[in-house]
Amino acid sequence: MEKIMFDYEQIDAMDIHAEAPNEEPLRQYYFMKKCKEWAAEEEKRLGRKLTLSMQTMGCQMNARDSEKLEAILSYIGYETVEEPVADFVLYNTCTVRENANLKVYGRLGYMKNQKKKNPAMKIAMCGCMMQEPTVVEKIQKSYPFVDLVFGTHNVYKLAELLYTRIQSDRMVLDIWKEAEGIVEDLPSVRKYPFKAGVNIMYGCNNFCTYCIVPYVRGRERSRKPEEILREIKNLVADGVIEIMLLGQNVNSYGKTLDEPMTFAELLQEVEKIEGLERIRFMTSHPKDLSDELIEVMAESKKICTHLHLPLQSGSTKILKKMNRCYTKEQYLDLAARIKEKMPDISLTTDLIVGFPGETEEDFEETLDVVRKVRYDSVYSFIYSKRTGTPAATMEDQVPEDVVKERFARLLDVIHEISTEITDAKEGEIVEALMEEVNDHDENLITGRLSSNAVVHCPGDKNLIGKICKVKLTESKGFYFMGEIQ
Repeated sequence: MEKIMFDYEQIDAMDIHAEAPNEEPLRQYYFMKKCKEWAAEEEKRLGRKLTLSMQTMGCQMNARDSEKLEAILSYIGYETVEEPVADFVLYNTCTVRENANLKVYGRLGYMKNQKKKNPAMKIAMCGCMMQEPTVVEKIQKSYPFVDLVFGTHNVYKLAELLYTRIQSDRMVLDIWKEAEGIVEDLPSVRKYPFKAGVNIMYGCNNFCTYCIVPYVRGRERSRKPEEILREIKNLVADGVIEIMLLGQNVNSYGKTLDEPMTFAELLQEVEKIEGLERIRFMTSHPKDLSDELIEVMAESKKICTHLHLPLQSGSTKILKKMNRCYTKEQYLDLAARIKEKMPDISLTTDLIVGFPGETEEDFEETLDVVRKVRYDSVYSFIYSKRTGTPAATMEDQVPEDVVKERFARLLDVIHEISTEITDAKEGEIVEALMEEVNDHDENLITGRLSSNAVVHCPGDKNLIGKICKVKLTESKGFYFMGEIQ
């Protein structure tokens, strides 16, 4: 059951017969109430409740945006359903990989006939994919039945855009190249009543040559620490015990503030919040991970013992081509310093196989880092060209058969190491936040360790939302079976 945390009295008090205010978020409250009035009339006309289908693709930043979008539409009067077809279908898109775009076009092709069956249907497209001019042109030309198109910088304007659409018969298009600011105090839903994600910053300044994100998410903007802390305190007061701090590169938090603050300093302030039991964060760029942050993590009683530290390649030559701004040796030194201060840390990473120009020697360098660091788990990807990035036009693209062979070898090494790590933990008694009933066996409940590993235990669903002592009875490679103590 999804939970909404917001005081809707602020919106209900708006005078929608006056002119719309210019100040945010009051302007959006005004249009939310306007749309709610319209939705009530629609329900009367149709003789049923209005339904909403949220289709979220991509990263946790997108998932967090969708929580806000869903809450806005919930206030207006839409009830969320699991089906892909509803009165309002919203696609929050990802564009990291080119085939993600093709999937979206395929879904839109299907929706054309669905909209003919239900003329009251509204279709909205938002997210990273919408920041690409060629995509917007294609939607305008090939999918004119789409109602709303907006990007990553103006998610908060959904109600205003919807109101504009219901006043006309035309597609509403609102794409910004850069954000005009950060709008606070919008409603948000969350899947779990006991844990939540909190954005601390938006955008990315790193421009890795394979990545489209800086072009579609914009430059880095940090939220004010007082706004972040206020949000977390409100979440804790509402029952949250674990938060995930989110940013494309959390380690560069605070650089854009009028009064600069480091990520480590922010973590120290978050740690002080009473009632908060666990702190997670992602993602960390190795070039910006400071000794100060390592010290704060090592001394913390709340920061989880998990650090996702994307490597991408173990070859200094390839890292330079990727514009990662560190060498193999610098990364290994960083990993060693982290493990020295936190021997029980769970390190995970991202790896790309087959980046343009990667030789067998380069690939062996990657395997060497994997063996030396000994990651608990690895998210590994075969390189795919992403139009609009510098890497897409690089020469020396690696043959597909070579890439697949290397990828298989990498997976073998990863599996061997992760199995050794998890097998060694059998018999340990650890703490797990019990999150949900197991998808495949309702007699089991699923929890997450501080290390981010998953454990399945026989247990009562009343334990969900609680941190329990669990004995790890059996390693299954990427998860554990356990017994609640």
